[in-house]
Amino acid sequence: MGAVLKPPSSLAWTVWALGAALYLIAFYQRVAPAVMTADLSRDFGLSATSLGNLSAFYYYGYVAIQIPTGLLADRWGPRRVLAAGAALTAAGTLLFALSPSLGFANAGRLTIGASAGVAFVAMMKLASHWMPARQFAHATALALFIGTLGATVAGAPLRVAVDAFGWRGVMAASAAGTALVAVAIWLVVRDDPRERGYESYYATDSHGAGSASIAAQLAEVARYRITWLMLLIPGAFAAVVLSFAGLWGVPFLVAHYGFDSRGAALVASAMLIAWSVGGLAFASISQRVGNRKTPIAWGLIVTAALWTVVVFVPALPRGALVAALMACAFGAGAAMLSFPLAKESVPGRLAGTVSGIANMGMMLGGMLMQPLVGVVLDSHWKGAMVNGARAYDFEAYQRGFALMLAWVAVALVALAFVRESRAGKGASR
Repeated sequence: MGAVLKPPSSLAWTVWALGAALYLIAFYQRVAPAVMTADLSRDFGLSATSLGNLSAFYYYGYVAIQIPTGLLADRWGPRRVLAAGAALTAAGTLLFALSPSLGFANAGRLTIGASAGVAFVAMMKLASHWMPARQFAHATALALFIGTLGATVAGAPLRVAVDAFGWRGVMAASAAGTALVAVAIWLVVRDDPRERGYESYYATDSHGAGSASIAAQLAEVARYRITWLMLLIPGAFAAVVLSFAGLWGVPFLVAHYGFDSRGAALVASAMLIAWSVGGLAFASISQRVGNRKTPIAWGLIVTAALWTVVVFVPALPRGALVAALMACAFGAGAAMLSFPLAKESVPGRLAGTVSGIANMGMMLGGMLMQPLVGVVLDSHWKGAMVNGARAYDFEAYQRGFALMLAWVAVALVALAFVRESRAGKGASR
């Protein structure tokens, strides 16, 4: 009998890419409200607080599903999780498109977040089975790049489509496309190369996840310090990028720097591209220096310094403003090192679960900051209206955006308590 071969890279990346397709859709849905703020505000009569909550309902569902996703991916396999997630994302998108009232729209966004929220953890689980361990950090960073493609589509191109067909028509078409992805995942993806006759890259742990109850598995991962730190550190990066590029940046740039809505959407999309490029760059730096902690620290410092410029220096020249936003987002790309850091700090059988917790920590940034900024904006609203929607002065935005700096400072302190395993050389508690 011949030796069993590792899977060809073309097949491995195809399987992984179908999982990444749902992540692309997740990113698209995550930031889509940023270019529809005026449309949604008019259709549903929203204040900044209500608009922030509508957008954040995605994050409520997304964050809530992360630990269950990690557990299910570890126990039941990523194929089932991804296919079901894509199908339910399509259903939630259709509900959002057809919503007759704000309550239905919130329910649609909640369903989208909870369903698309399975993508990242499940596709990273696929990577651990289909790819060698040395590729994991780069696969993680590439995932952000692919997600950013979705966010780019949700920028200026989405604004053009909304202008032509209306936001409801575009969301209905998005639901149909997502349903096709669900079918493709079910037909092509397999949990492990052994199901295709190849050798797996996953080292089976004799004390695997299937031998313990879900409660016991969750209790075990909770004993690792990194689990709790991952609820705090990644969100500091995401609080800046996802709150600005994902919702409040477009109205801010339109109101205070003279951008039109398409130009502002383009800046938001460019920030997300810079975030993904930063993720790839920090992954390479991390591999060269042999640790994750130092690059994450530098990412936090760069993010804080440049966000301070954006928030506290009024009337920046347009070129300087855009450059500061791009560089800030690039520095925030260090967030993607949180995932290999978390994975390398626990036994392999807990990789899916701890990755879900890290992803939950990341999404807390958007979930908490989008509505909090809305609350601050409303508390400083002076009664101005533009085209049927509330308008806020620079000071109101300044106060709202300043909230992120405190989170970054806390994250830097928390990072000091991380004890890493030097890029994967054994788990540490």
